[in-house]
Amino acid sequence: MRTPIVLATAGLVAAAAATVLMPVAPHLGPERTGDPDLAATVRAAVGDTEGLRGLAVAVIEGDRVRVAGLGDRAPGGPAVEPGTPFEIGSIAKPLTGMLLARQAASGAVGPDDRLAAVLPGVTGPAGEVTLAELASHRSGLPRLALDSPGAMISTWWAAVTAGNAYAGYDVERIVAAAGSADPDERGTVSYSNFGAALLGRALAARAGADYPELLRRDVLDPLGMAGTQVATDAGDLPPGRAEGSTDAGRGADPWLGAGYAPAGVGVWSTAEDLARLTAAMLAGTAPGADAATPRFDAGDDRRIGYGWFTSRHGDREIVWHNGGTGGFRAYLGFDRAADRGVVVLGNTTRDVDPIGLRLLDVRSDAADESTGLDGWIGAALALAFTFLGGLSLWSTARRGTDRVTLLSDATWAVVFLGLAHRLGDWSVVPGWLWPLGAALAGAAVVPAVRRWRGLPLVAGAPLWRRWTGAALSAVFAALAVVVIVA
Repeated sequence: MRTPIVLATAGLVAAAAATVLMPVAPHLGPERTGDPDLAATVRAAVGDTEGLRGLAVAVIEGDRVRVAGLGDRAPGGPAVEPGTPFEIGSIAKPLTGMLLARQAASGAVGPDDRLAAVLPGVTGPAGEVTLAELASHRSGLPRLALDSPGAMISTWWAAVTAGNAYAGYDVERIVAAAGSADPDERGTVSYSNFGAALLGRALAARAGADYPELLRRDVLDPLGMAGTQVATDAGDLPPGRAEGSTDAGRGADPWLGAGYAPAGVGVWSTAEDLARLTAAMLAGTAPGADAATPRFDAGDDRRIGYGWFTSRHGDREIVWHNGGTGGFRAYLGFDRAADRGVVVLGNTTRDVDPIGLRLLDVRSDAADESTGLDGWIGAALALAFTFLGGLSLWSTARRGTDRVTLLSDATWAVVFLGLAHRLGDWSVVPGWLWPLGAALAGAAVVPAVRRWRGLPLVAGAPLWRRWTGAALSAVFAALAVVVIVA
Protein backbone atom coordinates (compact mmCIF):
# COMPACT_ATOMS: atom_id res chain seq x y z
CA MET A 1 0.00 0.00 0.00
CA ARG A 2 1.38 3.41 -0.93
CA THR A 3 2.48 5.72 1.87
CA PRO A 4 -0.10 8.52 1.32
CA ILE A 5 -2.91 5.99 1.46
CA VAL A 6 -1.50 4.44 4.65
CA LEU A 7 -1.13 7.86 6.25
CA ALA A 8 -4.68 8.86 5.30
CA THR A 9 -6.08 5.56 6.56
CA ALA A 10 -4.30 5.85 9.92
CA GLY A 11 -5.44 9.44 10.31
CA LEU A 12 -9.06 8.61 9.47
CA VAL A 13 -9.13 5.69 11.91
CA ALA A 14 -7.71 7.87 14.69
CA ALA A 15 -10.15 10.70 13.90
CA ALA A 16 -13.12 8.32 13.84
CA ALA A 17 -12.14 6.90 17.23
CA ALA A 18 -11.58 10.39 18.66
CA THR A 19 -14.98 11.60 17.41
CA VAL A 20 -16.62 9.40 20.05
CA LEU A 21 -14.79 11.40 22.76
CA MET A 22 -14.94 14.78 20.99
CA PRO A 23 -15.30 17.63 23.51
CA VAL A 24 -18.70 19.27 23.29
CA ALA A 25 -19.58 22.48 25.12
CA PRO A 26 -22.96 22.40 26.89
CA HIS A 27 -26.00 24.02 25.32
CA LEU A 28 -29.14 25.26 26.99
CA GLY A 29 -31.68 22.49 26.42
CA PRO A 30 -35.30 22.88 25.29
CA GLU A 31 -36.81 22.00 28.68
CA ARG A 32 -38.81 24.66 30.47
CA THR A 33 -40.78 24.87 33.70
CA GLY A 34 -42.70 27.61 35.48
CA ASP A 35 -44.01 30.68 33.65
CA PRO A 36 -43.92 29.89 29.89
CA ASP A 37 -43.92 33.55 28.82
CA LEU A 38 -40.97 34.31 31.07
CA ALA A 39 -39.14 31.23 29.79
CA ALA A 40 -39.60 32.49 26.22
CA THR A 41 -38.39 35.97 27.20
CA VAL A 42 -35.31 34.54 28.88
CA ARG A 43 -34.46 32.36 25.91
CA ALA A 44 -34.62 35.42 23.67
CA ALA A 45 -32.37 37.31 26.10
CA VAL A 46 -29.83 34.46 26.11
CA GLY A 47 -29.15 34.52 22.37
CA ASP A 48 -26.38 31.97 21.77
CA THR A 49 -27.05 29.01 24.07
CA GLU A 50 -23.53 27.55 23.92
CA GLY A 51 -21.81 27.35 27.29
CA LEU A 52 -25.08 27.18 29.23
CA ARG A 53 -26.83 24.07 30.52
CA GLY A 54 -29.63 25.19 32.84
CA LEU A 55 -31.06 28.47 34.10
CA ALA A 56 -33.43 29.38 36.90
CA VAL A 57 -34.84 32.90 36.58
CA ALA A 58 -37.15 35.22 38.51
CA VAL A 59 -38.54 38.60 37.48
CA ILE A 60 -40.10 40.84 40.13
CA GLU A 61 -42.35 43.71 39.03
CA GLY A 62 -44.14 45.42 41.88
CA ASP A 63 -46.24 42.78 43.64
CA ARG A 64 -45.92 40.35 40.73
CA VAL A 65 -43.27 37.63 40.83
CA ARG A 66 -42.70 35.29 37.89
CA VAL A 67 -40.29 32.35 37.93
CA ALA A 68 -39.12 29.89 35.29
CA GLY A 69 -36.60 27.14 34.70
CA LEU A 70 -34.84 26.36 31.44
CA GLY A 71 -32.59 23.48 30.42
CA ASP A 72 -31.48 20.71 32.73
CA ARG A 73 -29.74 20.32 36.08
CA ALA A 74 -27.02 17.99 34.76
CA PRO A 75 -26.15 16.22 31.50
CA GLY A 76 -29.16 14.04 30.76
CA GLY A 77 -30.68 14.98 34.10
CA PRO A 78 -34.09 16.36 35.09
CA ALA A 79 -35.23 19.80 34.04
CA VAL A 80 -34.35 22.88 36.06
CA GLU A 81 -37.26 24.14 38.13
CA PRO A 82 -37.71 27.49 39.89
CA GLY A 83 -37.07 25.67 43.17
CA THR A 84 -33.87 23.92 42.04
CA PRO A 85 -30.93 24.80 44.34
CA PHE A 86 -27.90 26.45 42.73
CA GLU A 87 -24.62 27.62 44.23
CA ILE A 88 -24.93 31.40 44.45
CA GLY A 89 -21.35 32.25 45.38
CA SER A 90 -20.77 35.89 46.25
CA ILE A 91 -24.44 36.84 46.34
CA ALA A 92 -23.97 35.72 49.95
CA LYS A 93 -21.79 38.80 50.58
CA PRO A 94 -24.76 41.20 50.53
CA LEU A 95 -26.49 38.86 52.98
CA THR A 96 -23.48 39.22 55.29
CA GLY A 97 -23.68 42.97 54.76
CA MET A 98 -27.32 42.87 55.81
CA LEU A 99 -26.29 41.13 59.03
CA LEU A 100 -23.95 44.06 59.71
CA ALA A 101 -26.66 46.63 58.99
CA ARG A 102 -29.07 44.77 61.28
CA GLN A 103 -26.60 44.51 64.15
CA ALA A 104 -25.61 48.15 63.71
CA ALA A 105 -29.26 49.22 63.87
CA SER A 106 -29.75 47.28 67.09
CA GLY A 107 -26.57 48.69 68.64
CA ALA A 108 -24.88 45.29 68.92
CA VAL A 109 -21.95 46.61 66.88
CA GLY A 110 -20.90 49.87 65.28
CA PRO A 111 -19.81 50.07 61.62
CA ASP A 112 -16.57 51.73 62.78
CA ASP A 113 -15.79 49.06 65.38
CA ARG A 114 -12.34 47.54 64.88
CA LEU A 115 -12.21 43.88 63.89
CA ALA A 116 -10.01 42.99 66.89
CA ALA A 117 -12.62 44.42 69.25
CA VAL A 118 -15.36 42.20 67.82
CA LEU A 119 -13.53 39.03 66.85
CA PRO A 120 -11.26 37.65 69.59
CA GLY A 121 -8.09 36.08 68.31
CA VAL A 122 -7.34 38.56 65.55
CA THR A 123 -4.01 40.26 66.11
CA GLY A 124 -1.72 42.52 64.15
CA PRO A 125 -2.60 45.22 61.60
CA ALA A 126 -5.67 43.35 60.33
CA GLY A 127 -7.28 43.87 63.71
CA GLU A 128 -7.37 47.63 63.06
CA VAL A 129 -9.67 47.47 60.04
CA THR A 130 -13.31 48.34 60.68
CA LEU A 131 -16.43 46.30 60.07
CA ALA A 132 -17.61 48.85 57.49
CA GLU A 133 -14.31 48.54 55.64
CA LEU A 134 -14.68 44.76 55.56
CA ALA A 135 -18.27 45.01 54.28
CA SER A 136 -17.32 47.43 51.50
CA HIS A 137 -14.05 45.76 50.37
CA ARG A 138 -12.00 48.73 51.65
CA SER A 139 -10.04 46.83 54.27
CA GLY A 140 -6.88 46.48 52.20
CA LEU A 141 -6.86 42.73 52.88
CA PRO A 142 -5.91 40.40 50.03
CA ARG A 143 -8.54 38.59 48.00
CA LEU A 144 -7.70 35.23 49.59
CA ALA A 145 -5.95 34.06 52.75
CA LEU A 146 -3.09 32.30 50.98
CA ASP A 147 -1.28 31.54 54.21
CA SER A 148 1.34 29.15 52.83
CA PRO A 149 2.99 28.08 49.55
CA GLY A 150 0.88 24.91 49.78
CA ALA A 151 -2.28 27.04 49.81
CA MET A 152 -1.21 28.78 46.61
CA ILE A 153 -0.55 25.43 44.92
CA SER A 154 -3.85 23.93 46.05
CA THR A 155 -5.76 26.99 44.85
CA TRP A 156 -4.07 26.72 41.45
CA TRP A 157 -4.75 22.98 41.34
CA ALA A 158 -8.44 23.55 42.12
CA ALA A 159 -8.65 26.06 39.28
CA VAL A 160 -7.04 23.59 36.87
CA THR A 161 -9.23 20.65 37.88
CA ALA A 162 -12.47 22.57 38.66
CA GLY A 163 -12.12 21.30 42.23
CA ASN A 164 -12.98 22.77 45.62
CA ALA A 165 -10.74 25.82 45.98
CA TYR A 166 -11.66 26.28 49.67
CA ALA A 167 -11.10 22.80 51.07
CA GLY A 168 -9.43 22.90 54.47
CA TYR A 169 -10.34 26.50 55.25
CA ASP A 170 -12.24 26.29 58.53
CA VAL A 171 -13.09 29.22 60.79
CA GLU A 172 -9.98 28.82 62.94
CA ARG A 173 -7.69 28.91 59.91
CA ILE A 174 -9.28 32.12 58.62
CA VAL A 175 -8.87 33.83 62.00
CA ALA A 176 -5.27 32.63 62.29
CA ALA A 177 -4.47 33.89 58.78
CA ALA A 178 -5.67 37.35 59.77
CA GLY A 179 -2.85 37.55 62.30
CA SER A 180 -0.22 37.54 59.56
CA ALA A 181 -2.16 39.70 57.09
CA ASP A 182 -0.89 43.18 56.31
CA PRO A 183 -3.64 45.43 54.88
CA ASP A 184 -2.56 47.51 51.92
CA GLU A 185 -4.25 50.71 50.70
CA ARG A 186 -7.06 50.76 53.22
CA GLY A 187 -9.98 52.89 52.07
CA THR A 188 -9.73 51.85 48.41
CA VAL A 189 -12.23 49.30 47.11
CA SER A 190 -10.39 46.07 46.34
CA TYR A 191 -12.51 42.93 46.28
CA SER A 192 -11.69 40.57 49.16
CA ASN A 193 -13.27 37.22 49.93
CA PHE A 194 -10.96 37.08 52.95
CA GLY A 195 -12.39 40.32 54.33
CA ALA A 196 -15.99 39.18 53.84
CA ALA A 197 -15.19 35.91 55.61
CA LEU A 198 -13.73 37.75 58.60
CA LEU A 199 -16.73 40.08 58.75
CA GLY A 200 -19.17 37.18 58.89
CA ARG A 201 -17.14 35.46 61.56
CA ALA A 202 -16.96 38.67 63.63
CA LEU A 203 -20.73 39.22 63.46
CA ALA A 204 -21.34 35.58 64.40
CA ALA A 205 -18.97 35.88 67.36
CA ARG A 206 -20.75 39.01 68.61
CA ALA A 207 -24.10 37.20 68.30
CA GLY A 208 -22.80 34.08 70.06
CA ALA A 209 -23.69 31.83 67.13
CA ASP A 210 -22.03 30.25 64.13
CA TYR A 211 -22.49 31.96 60.78
CA PRO A 212 -25.06 29.58 59.21
CA GLU A 213 -27.19 29.79 62.36
CA LEU A 214 -26.97 33.60 62.46
CA LEU A 215 -27.85 33.96 58.78
CA ARG A 216 -30.81 31.62 59.16
CA ARG A 217 -32.14 33.37 62.26
CA ASP A 218 -31.68 37.01 61.25
CA VAL A 219 -32.22 37.06 57.46
CA LEU A 220 -33.41 33.83 55.88
CA ASP A 221 -36.23 32.85 58.26
CA PRO A 222 -37.76 36.35 58.44
CA LEU A 223 -37.92 36.38 54.63
CA GLY A 224 -39.27 32.83 54.33
CA MET A 225 -36.16 31.69 52.43
CA ALA A 226 -36.46 28.02 53.41
CA GLY A 227 -34.70 26.88 50.23
CA THR A 228 -31.48 28.71 51.04
CA GLN A 229 -28.80 26.99 53.10
CA VAL A 230 -25.11 27.02 53.92
CA ALA A 231 -23.36 23.71 53.24
CA THR A 232 -20.17 23.50 55.28
CA ASP A 233 -19.53 19.87 54.33
CA ALA A 234 -20.71 17.39 51.72
CA GLY A 235 -23.46 16.06 53.98
CA ASP A 236 -25.15 19.48 53.93
CA LEU A 237 -25.55 19.68 50.15
CA PRO A 238 -29.22 20.13 49.21
CA PRO A 239 -31.10 17.32 47.46
CA GLY A 240 -32.29 17.88 43.90
CA ARG A 241 -29.56 20.46 43.33
CA ALA A 242 -28.15 21.43 39.95
CA GLU A 243 -24.72 20.07 39.09
CA GLY A 244 -22.12 22.62 38.12
CA SER A 245 -19.67 22.56 35.23
CA THR A 246 -17.39 24.86 33.32
CA ASP A 247 -18.76 26.49 30.19
CA ALA A 248 -16.61 24.00 28.28
CA GLY A 249 -18.48 21.11 29.90
CA ARG A 250 -16.05 19.88 32.57
CA GLY A 251 -17.83 18.83 35.76
CA ALA A 252 -17.01 20.97 38.80
CA ASP A 253 -16.92 20.06 42.47
CA PRO A 254 -19.10 22.04 44.91
CA TRP A 255 -17.21 24.63 46.92
CA LEU A 256 -17.13 23.79 50.63
CA GLY A 257 -15.26 25.48 53.47
CA ALA A 258 -16.84 26.84 56.66
CA GLY A 259 -14.29 29.62 56.97
CA TYR A 260 -15.33 31.28 53.72
CA ALA A 261 -19.09 30.72 54.09
CA PRO A 262 -19.82 34.45 54.75
CA ALA A 263 -18.10 35.22 51.43
CA GLY A 264 -20.33 32.75 49.55
CA VAL A 265 -18.61 29.36 49.77
CA GLY A 266 -21.13 26.58 50.21
CA VAL A 267 -24.19 28.84 49.97
CA TRP A 268 -27.07 27.42 47.90
CA SER A 269 -30.36 29.06 47.00
CA THR A 270 -33.17 29.02 44.46
CA ALA A 271 -34.70 31.53 42.08
CA GLU A 272 -37.86 31.46 44.20
CA ASP A 273 -35.99 32.29 47.42
CA LEU A 274 -33.87 35.03 45.87
CA ALA A 275 -37.05 36.51 44.39
CA ARG A 276 -38.34 36.85 47.98
CA LEU A 277 -35.13 38.62 48.93
CA THR A 278 -35.32 40.92 45.91
CA ALA A 279 -38.97 41.82 46.53
CA ALA A 280 -38.20 42.65 50.15
CA MET A 281 -35.21 44.79 49.16
CA LEU A 282 -37.38 46.70 46.67
CA ALA A 283 -39.98 47.24 49.39
CA GLY A 284 -37.35 48.16 51.97
CA THR A 285 -38.70 45.54 54.37
CA ALA A 286 -35.80 43.06 54.32
CA PRO A 287 -33.83 42.72 57.58
CA GLY A 288 -30.80 44.93 57.19
CA ALA A 289 -32.08 46.46 53.94
CA ASP A 290 -30.03 49.57 54.70
CA ALA A 291 -26.97 47.57 53.64
CA ALA A 292 -27.85 48.44 50.04
CA THR A 293 -27.49 52.18 50.65
CA PRO A 294 -24.49 53.29 48.54
CA ARG A 295 -21.84 54.77 50.84
CA PHE A 296 -18.45 54.62 49.14
CA ASP A 297 -17.05 55.19 45.67
CA ALA A 298 -16.07 51.95 43.90
CA GLY A 299 -15.00 53.41 40.54
CA ASP A 300 -16.48 52.89 37.05
CA ASP A 301 -19.79 54.60 37.91
CA ARG A 302 -20.18 52.30 40.90
CA ARG A 303 -20.75 52.85 44.58
CA ILE A 304 -20.89 50.26 47.31
CA GLY A 305 -22.74 49.84 50.58
CA TYR A 306 -22.38 46.85 52.85
CA GLY A 307 -21.87 44.17 50.22
CA TRP A 308 -24.31 45.65 47.67
CA PHE A 309 -23.03 47.48 44.59
CA THR A 310 -24.95 50.28 42.90
CA SER A 311 -24.09 50.98 39.25
CA ARG A 312 -25.29 53.80 37.03
CA HIS A 313 -26.37 52.96 33.48
CA GLY A 314 -27.30 56.26 31.87
CA ASP A 315 -30.18 57.59 33.96
CA ARG A 316 -30.75 54.19 35.61
CA GLU A 317 -29.36 52.97 38.92
CA ILE A 318 -29.13 49.23 39.45
CA VAL A 319 -28.41 47.72 42.86
CA TRP A 320 -26.80 44.33 42.36
CA HIS A 321 -24.39 41.58 43.14
CA ASN A 322 -23.26 38.55 41.21
CA GLY A 323 -21.66 35.27 42.15
CA GLY A 324 -19.34 32.72 40.63
CA THR A 325 -18.03 29.36 41.82
CA GLY A 326 -16.20 26.52 40.10
CA GLY A 327 -19.35 25.47 38.23
CA PHE A 328 -22.04 28.15 38.71
CA ARG A 329 -22.84 31.78 37.95
CA ALA A 330 -25.51 33.97 39.53
CA TYR A 331 -26.86 37.51 39.22
CA LEU A 332 -29.32 39.49 41.33
CA GLY A 333 -30.19 43.08 40.45
CA PHE A 334 -33.01 45.55 41.03
CA ASP A 335 -34.05 49.02 39.95
CA ARG A 336 -35.87 50.84 42.74
CA ALA A 337 -37.17 53.60 40.47
CA ALA A 338 -38.79 51.07 38.11
CA ASP A 339 -39.79 48.74 40.99
CA ARG A 340 -38.30 45.86 39.06
CA GLY A 341 -35.78 43.15 39.91
CA VAL A 342 -34.31 39.99 38.39
CA VAL A 343 -32.57 36.83 39.50
CA VAL A 344 -30.61 34.62 37.09
CA LEU A 345 -28.91 31.39 38.19
CA GLY A 346 -26.84 29.19 35.87
CA ASN A 347 -25.10 25.86 36.40
CA THR A 348 -22.07 26.54 34.21
CA THR A 349 -19.35 29.18 34.38
CA ARG A 350 -20.75 31.21 31.48
CA ASP A 351 -21.49 34.71 32.77
CA VAL A 352 -25.20 35.38 33.36
CA ASP A 353 -24.87 39.10 34.19
CA PRO A 354 -25.70 40.10 30.59
CA ILE A 355 -28.93 38.07 30.74
CA GLY A 356 -29.93 39.79 33.96
CA LEU A 357 -29.21 43.24 32.59
CA ARG A 358 -31.22 42.55 29.44
CA LEU A 359 -34.15 41.41 31.57
CA LEU A 360 -33.85 44.72 33.43
CA ASP A 361 -34.00 46.49 30.05
CA VAL A 362 -30.57 47.98 30.65
CA ARG A 363 -28.74 49.06 27.51
CA SER A 364 -25.06 49.01 28.38
CA ASP A 365 -21.72 47.68 27.25
CA ALA A 366 -21.92 45.53 30.37
CA ALA A 367 -24.75 43.60 28.72
CA ASP A 368 -22.63 42.76 25.68
CA GLU A 369 -20.89 39.44 26.07
CA SER A 370 -17.35 38.92 24.89
CA THR A 371 -14.75 36.26 25.37
CA GLY A 372 -12.72 37.18 28.43
CA LEU A 373 -9.04 36.55 29.09
CA ASP A 374 -9.75 33.15 30.65
CA GLY A 375 -11.65 32.14 27.53
CA TRP A 376 -8.82 33.10 25.23
CA ILE A 377 -6.31 31.29 27.43
CA GLY A 378 -8.53 28.20 27.29
CA ALA A 379 -8.80 28.54 23.52
CA ALA A 380 -5.02 28.80 23.18
CA LEU A 381 -4.57 25.70 25.34
CA ALA A 382 -7.11 23.81 23.24
CA LEU A 383 -5.36 24.63 19.99
CA ALA A 384 -1.80 24.18 21.24
CA PHE A 385 -2.33 20.87 23.01
CA THR A 386 -4.53 19.44 20.26
CA PHE A 387 -1.83 19.68 17.61
CA LEU A 388 1.45 19.96 19.53
CA GLY A 389 1.81 16.25 20.32
CA GLY A 390 1.08 15.07 16.80
CA LEU A 391 3.45 17.61 15.26
CA SER A 392 6.24 16.64 17.64
CA LEU A 393 5.76 12.92 16.97
CA TRP A 394 5.70 13.52 13.21
CA SER A 395 8.93 15.52 13.39
CA THR A 396 10.71 12.89 15.50
CA ALA A 397 9.49 10.02 13.33
CA ARG A 398 10.65 11.73 10.11
CA ARG A 399 13.98 12.80 11.59
CA GLY A 400 14.77 9.65 13.52
CA THR A 401 16.78 9.77 16.75
CA ASP A 402 16.33 6.77 19.05
CA ARG A 403 13.60 4.52 20.39
CA VAL A 404 13.41 6.25 23.78
CA THR A 405 12.72 9.63 22.15
CA LEU A 406 10.20 8.12 19.76
CA LEU A 407 8.36 6.35 22.58
CA SER A 408 8.39 9.53 24.68
CA ASP A 409 6.92 11.61 21.85
CA ALA A 410 4.27 8.97 21.15
CA THR A 411 3.27 9.07 24.82
CA TRP A 412 3.10 12.85 24.80
CA ALA A 413 0.99 12.83 21.63
CA VAL A 414 -1.70 11.02 23.62
CA VAL A 415 -1.15 13.06 26.79
CA PHE A 416 -1.38 16.37 24.94
CA LEU A 417 -4.70 15.32 23.42
CA GLY A 418 -5.94 14.53 26.93
CA LEU A 419 -4.76 17.91 28.22
CA ALA A 420 -6.47 19.66 25.32
CA HIS A 421 -9.70 17.84 26.11
CA ARG A 422 -9.46 18.64 29.81
CA LEU A 423 -8.08 22.19 29.88
CA GLY A 424 -9.19 23.66 26.56
CA ASP A 425 -12.15 26.01 26.37
CA TRP A 426 -14.34 24.23 23.82
CA SER A 427 -17.01 26.89 24.06
CA VAL A 428 -14.59 29.17 22.17
CA VAL A 429 -12.84 26.62 19.94
CA PRO A 430 -14.97 24.23 17.83
CA GLY A 431 -14.82 20.69 19.19
CA TRP A 432 -14.30 19.10 15.76
CA LEU A 433 -10.70 20.36 15.81
CA TRP A 434 -9.87 17.78 18.48
CA PRO A 435 -10.40 14.75 16.19
CA LEU A 436 -8.19 16.52 13.62
CA GLY A 437 -5.43 16.60 16.21
CA ALA A 438 -6.00 12.90 16.83
CA ALA A 439 -5.81 12.32 13.06
CA LEU A 440 -2.43 14.06 12.93
CA ALA A 441 -1.13 11.93 15.80
CA GLY A 442 -2.52 8.77 14.18
CA ALA A 443 -0.88 9.57 10.87
CA ALA A 444 2.43 10.25 12.64
CA VAL A 445 2.38 6.71 14.02
CA VAL A 446 2.99 5.33 10.50
CA PRO A 447 6.52 6.74 9.99
CA ALA A 448 7.23 6.08 13.69
CA VAL A 449 6.51 2.37 13.26
CA ARG A 450 8.57 2.21 10.08
CA ARG A 451 11.53 3.89 11.79
CA TRP A 452 11.38 1.80 14.97
CA ARG A 453 13.45 -1.24 13.91
CA GLY A 454 16.30 0.79 12.52
CA LEU A 455 16.76 3.01 15.57
CA PRO A 456 19.08 2.42 18.55
CA LEU A 457 17.61 2.29 22.03
CA VAL A 458 19.38 5.49 23.06
CA ALA A 459 21.52 7.82 20.98
CA GLY A 460 23.49 10.89 21.89
CA ALA A 461 25.96 11.66 24.64
CA PRO A 462 26.29 11.60 27.50
CA LEU A 463 23.98 8.67 28.17
CA TRP A 464 23.16 9.73 31.73
CA ARG A 465 21.69 12.97 30.41
CA ARG A 466 19.56 11.13 27.88
CA TRP A 467 18.21 8.71 30.49
CA THR A 468 17.62 11.52 32.98
CA GLY A 469 15.65 13.44 30.35
CA ALA A 470 13.61 10.36 29.56
CA ALA A 471 12.86 9.80 33.25
CA LEU A 472 11.78 13.42 33.76
CA SER A 473 9.59 13.23 30.67
CA ALA A 474 7.90 10.14 32.12
CA VAL A 475 7.33 11.89 35.47
CA PHE A 476 5.79 14.96 33.85
CA ALA A 477 3.63 12.78 31.63
CA ALA A 478 2.38 10.97 34.72
CA LEU A 479 1.55 14.29 36.39
CA ALA A 480 -0.28 15.39 33.27
CA VAL A 481 -2.34 12.20 33.35
CA VAL A 482 -3.30 13.02 36.95
CA VAL A 483 -4.52 16.44 35.78
CA ILE A 484 -6.53 14.78 33.01
CA VAL A 485 -8.30 12.28 35.24
CA ALA A 486 -8.60 14.42 38.40
